[in-house]
Amino acid sequence: MDPYGIMMGLILVLTPIICWFFTLHDKEMRTPVGKWAEVIHNQRFYLHAMGYIIIIRWKAMTDNLNEPIKMETGHWTEWVHSIEGDFTLHIQNFFHNEVLTSFLNFHYLFIYLFLIYVTTVYFAYTGDRDMTDKVTLNYLLIYAIAVPYYLFFNVEVTSSWIPGMEALLYHEGWYSVFYASHDPLDNAVPSLHVAIPFGIILLNWLHVREQGGSMKEWKHYRYHIFVCANTLLFMFTILYLGIHWFIDIPLGMIVGGVGALFIHHLQPRLRNDHGSFFKGFTTQKIRRHILVEGVVTLAMVTLIIMAVNVQSSTVGDRVSYQLGPEDSTFEIIQKFEPGDTVDTTVTNLHQNITLEVVVLIVESAVPAMEEGSIDWEIMKTLGEYYTVAPNSTLALEIDAPKVYSLVVMHNPSTAEEDVVQVRVLNDYHQDLMWMALLLSMPSLWITGFVIHRLKRLNKHGRRWMDSTPSHIWESE
Repeated sequence: MDPYGIMMGLILVLTPIICWFFTLHDKEMRTPVGKWAEVIHNQRFYLHAMGYIIIIRWKAMTDNLNEPIKMETGHWTEWVHSIEGDFTLHIQNFFHNEVLTSFLNFHYLFIYLFLIYVTTVYFAYTGDRDMTDKVTLNYLLIYAIAVPYYLFFNVEVTSSWIPGMEALLYHEGWYSVFYASHDPLDNAVPSLHVAIPFGIILLNWLHVREQGGSMKEWKHYRYHIFVCANTLLFMFTILYLGIHWFIDIPLGMIVGGVGALFIHHLQPRLRNDHGSFFKGFTTQKIRRHILVEGVVTLAMVTLIIMAVNVQSSTVGDRVSYQLGPEDSTFEIIQKFEPGDTVDTTVTNLHQNITLEVVVLIVESAVPAMEEGSIDWEIMKTLGEYYTVAPNSTLALEIDAPKVYSLVVMHNPSTAEEDVVQVRVLNDYHQDLMWMALLLSMPSLWITGFVIHRLKRLNKHGRRWMDSTPSHIWESE
C-alpha cells in the first residue's frame, strides 16, 4: 500500500478513536451523530475543508518554484553547519536502532499528517467553534508563512551534508518515492514538523489564558497534552532521522508563534464576534496599517533580494553535497512538461577520487533502497551509469517529462578521511523569481501585522493575547 492509502486508512480508523478517547471524561462534549450535518452547516465548517484543499494547492505551487529558482537562490547549508557542526550526527549515532528508526519513520510522516487533520475534526466534534477555526487556519497559514524561507533560504537536510550522517528516512524503500515527489530535500529550515504542532499548542494556551482559565482545568487539556507529547517526539525525530538541523527547532517555533498570534487576533473578526468584519476601519487606520506593515514587508523583501544577490554571485563556488566514505545521496529533478528539458551539471570537487553517478526515474530506484539505505551495487544497474573524474564536470540533459528523476551520487572511497564535495546545478530554463516573490508576500505581510498588533497592544496597556478588535479598546 502507498503512503496515501495508509494515510486514508489512518484517518478512517484513528479519527473516531481519538475523538472517543479524549471525550471519555466528559461525554457531553460529543456532538450527536444526528446533529453533525446541522453543526457543519451552522458553523460553516465546510469552509475548513476548503481551506485544506487550498493549502495543498499552495504547497504544490511553492514546491514547483523551488527547484527552478535554485540557480539563483542557492542554499545556506555550509553556514548552518559552521554553527552547529556534527551535533545531529552524534544524536543519530548514540540512539541508532532499527526498531526505533522504523517507528520514527512512521511517526514522522503518518502521525504528523494525521495530527493535522484529526485536530480540526476533534475540535469540531466537541462543538468548539473557535478552536476549530484556529487550528484549521494554523495549518493553512503556517505553510504560507514558511514560503519565503523555503524558497530563498534553502538549507540541505543534514544527511546530504554531514559526512557519515545516514538518511534513515529518505533512503527507505517506497518512502523515497513519496518524499522525492513531495519534498525537495533542501527545505530544512524551518521545520514545519515543529511549527504546525507548536502553533496548535500556542493557540490552545492563548485561547485559555485570554479567557482567564488555566490549562489543567480546560476541557481539552488531555488532547493538549497529546499534541505536546507528539511535538516533543517530532523534535527528536527530525534530528535523529538525518533530516533537520537543531536550529530548525527554534526557528520552527518562531514561525509557529507568528502564525498563532496572527490567527488568534484575526479569528474574532472573521467570525464577526464584535460586529462586522470592517467595523472600526477608518482611512487613518488603513493608512497606518499600510505604512507600518508596508515598511516591515519592504525590509524583508530587501533582505530576500540581498540574500539572492549573495547566492547568485557565488554560484561558481557553491558546494551542494558532501559525501563521506561509501556515502550515497541524490539530487531530485522535479517533473516538467513534454518538450522541456533540464540541463544538469555534476562537478566533482575532489582532487583524487572519481565520483560515481546514476540517473534514473524515482520509481526505478526502489529496489536499491529496500534495506533502508542505498545499495550502490544494485543502484548502478538500475539507470544510466557515469563516472566523474577528479576536478571534472559531467553535463547531463534530463528529458523525461511528467516524472521525477534522481541524480544519484556515490563516493567509492573507503578511507575515513576521504570526503567528496559535489556541486550540482540544474537549469530548468524558467524565470520564476517574480512568482516566488509574489507567493511570499502574504507571509511578509502577516509578520508585519503581528509586529504592528503587538506594538499597539503595548501602547494601550493591554495584554498581548487580547484578541478584541482595536476599535473597541482604542475607544475606551
